[in-house]
Amino acid sequence: MADMVQFCKGLGGPRAMPKKTINLHMLALLGLILIACETSGVSLNMGLNSGFKGKYLSARNALENGSYPKAVRSYQSLLKSSGPLEARVRLEYAHSLLRADRFSEAFEQAKILADSQTGVARSTALSVQATAEHELALTALANGMRDGTVKDRLKSAKSALDEMLKNHKELDTLGAMAARRSAIKKALSTL
Repeated sequence: MADMVQFCKGLGGPRAMPKKTINLHMLALLGLILIACETSGVSLNMGLNSGFKGKYLSARNALENGSYPKAVRSYQSLLKSSGPLEARVRLEYAHSLLRADRFSEAFEQAKILADSQTGVARSTALSVQATAEHELALTALANGMRDGTVKDRLKSAKSALDEMLKNHKELDTLGAMAARRSAIKKALSTL
């Protein structure tokens, strides 16, 4: 999934949380998702060949070790044959795109997932979607853009986080998403 609290020049200074802290927050969130998938009966062995499992574990390892371009390529390839694990693979693909600073693509993939899921799966997708959209808005602000499109992105990201935090606050055990929502509110107040 990008720094959690970043303001453009004139909006509060440099990034407040180091990238390593963000990685830990996002990995903790993905860990919760993986546990939820396993306890709900969706496992890596669910009718898929061992080649898929090996490729999945390689993609996962690349993501966890910061090899984001490799993780993106691996998850993108896995999507074609993910079968019952499509939602899980798509979420990790979106997260890999986010970590690779490919925010538009991360937003698109997370939105596809959020629009097709309910419950915890929807909330986890919303957190990635909101993060990507917030980062797109921050990039636009840093480039001097302060138009309606930027404001709409911030409002959309805030709305996604509002829903996620309302329905599954337990996914934000360290407060990273709440901190991002506060940063979005602050940015909106300046537009």
